[in-house]
Amino acid sequence: MPSGSRKLLIIDDDTIVRQSIVAYLEDSGFDMLEADQGVVGMELFHQHAPDVVLTDLRMPLMDGLQVLDQVHQVSQDTPVIVMSGVGVMGDVVESLRLGASDFLIKPLADMEVLVHAVRKSLERRDLLAENQRYREQLEEANIVLRDHLRALEKDQEAGRQVQQRLLPPTPLVRGNYCLEHSVIPSLFLSGDFVDVAFRSERFLAFYLTDVSGHGASSAFATVWLKHAATEIVHDHDLFVREDRVDKDMNQWLTSVNQQLLESRLGHHMTCLLGVVDVEQNRLHYCIAGHLPLPVIVERGKARFLEGKGRPLGLFPKQSWPQYSVDFPAGSQLLGFSDGILEVMPPEDLLEKEDYLLNMLSNGHSSMAEVCQALHLEELEEAPDDIAILSIVREA
Repeated sequence: MPSGSRKLLIIDDDTIVRQSIVAYLEDSGFDMLEADQGVVGMELFHQHAPDVVLTDLRMPLMDGLQVLDQVHQVSQDTPVIVMSGVGVMGDVVESLRLGASDFLIKPLADMEVLVHAVRKSLERRDLLAENQRYREQLEEANIVLRDHLRALEKDQEAGRQVQQRLLPPTPLVRGNYCLEHSVIPSLFLSGDFVDVAFRSERFLAFYLTDVSGHGASSAFATVWLKHAATEIVHDHDLFVREDRVDKDMNQWLTSVNQQLLESRLGHHMTCLLGVVDVEQNRLHYCIAGHLPLPVIVERGKARFLEGKGRPLGLFPKQSWPQYSVDFPAGSQLLGFSDGILEVMPPEDLLEKEDYLLNMLSNGHSSMAEVCQALHLEELEEAPDDIAILSIVREA
């Protein structure tokens, strides 16, 4: 950890010890403040707000424990290292009980022990500061989420309008690529969601997710996902460089997975994540527990793409394999949530998948044709949320 510009305050009434410590720590790259008694030290602390305080335990007027107490009354996160020439266990216990970050016995035979203690204390302080910033960011995100949740809870109709507004426009055309989507909820609100982003003239990024459960609680998770996913993309500047596309997909999935685990929303989700390179006409994608697998339709023949990976929101520290395929002119990519399998006539899963491929191979691959062939427009009540995503590369 770099020590430059870090300010330390040492309080010790032993001039020789104090000056030797100051000299060594200055040589180690720290900016030093020094005081020969606790009262003077606290004045310097209020004036300069040092990053770490080192204090002797036995001093007249104000001892090290009083310094420790007063420092933490002003700044609970400022590390205080207590030093003592008497290694009494009771002093050690009392110092640590009052919040000392470390306790060192004088004389210090090896000054590097002190440098190590200082750096360890600074690392702990930095970690606390980083956690505080994260909590503040999370609270800001929670405020946005709560605003959307209130709108959904107030009225189901308003909730559906909010969710519909979060979906991208359809159809959406970029160059010779046309993206369409359809989301059909089993209840008034859907746990399935689709989103797309143009990160440059070259890359079209998209995802299709299926949140566990149904109705309002699952829909709340899609609202959270919309905001979280957008922040992740922009914070990490994802999907803008050819040499990072595969790494960026794993970064996006890892971040969503971590935030979902920490959010305690009580839901997990499957996901199809993809990036179309419109210059190289190539599809990069990842599968996070999502079924059915995406389908590519080429020259009138439909086939499932390969893919595997665990869902989001269940397991920490996961990684997902990346896949890529060519996206020839005149071909089409179709992604479905598993609700599509519920509306197919066959009973067996494998038969359902064969039914889907046969239907798409027989010329029923456009969004309108898929909806018509499966009578989706006639459904009074879907057995499960259904989401369909179609990307066509024009010939």
